[in-house]
Amino acid sequence: MKKVAVLLAPGFEEAEAIITIDILRRLEIEVETLACADSRAVVSYHAIPMVADSTLSERQEMLFDAIVLPGGPQGSVNLSASSDVVQFIKAHDAAGKLICPICSAAARVLGGNNLLNGRRYVCSGDLYQQVRDGEYVDAPVVEDGNLISGKGLGHAFDFAFTLAARLLGDEKPVRDHADHIYYRW
Repeated sequence: MKKVAVLLAPGFEEAEAIITIDILRRLEIEVETLACADSRAVVSYHAIPMVADSTLSERQEMLFDAIVLPGGPQGSVNLSASSDVVQFIKAHDAAGKLICPICSAAARVLGGNNLLNGRRYVCSGDLYQQVRDGEYVDAPVVEDGNLISGKGLGHAFDFAFTLAARLLGDEKPVRDHADHIYYRW
């Protein structure tokens, strides 16, 4: 079974995280939420308290099949500023695991720490103008090697379904599920 880590830093964009978690779990992909804080309790961008499954420090040495980095103005800044998060991403990237930022996370976390390594990506707004090591593409979801990036909350379902298809290696169950929830993917 494929396993995904969703990194939740204080101020994370809750809908981007929850939609992705929900879609992956519906497709029987194991998801573990990791608080990038001292405790498992994390408060989202819109002040919704959540309790993560574990903390990043408890799982720092694990390798997941994919890492999801939700955005949020404060959340992506907090992810970007964490040396533990940067090391976690570097280890997964070096192992060829999927690195999956959505919204501001591609520019702030990956671009801000020179982790795009020339790959194509998408992010929200004009944050791409500050990124020097990647190639911005204006699309809902952009895939380049082991990087899957989503533009923002309005494309969270496309992002989650694309990630699920890559993890499962088969689009049919993903398309069937999209149809089941009345979503055109």
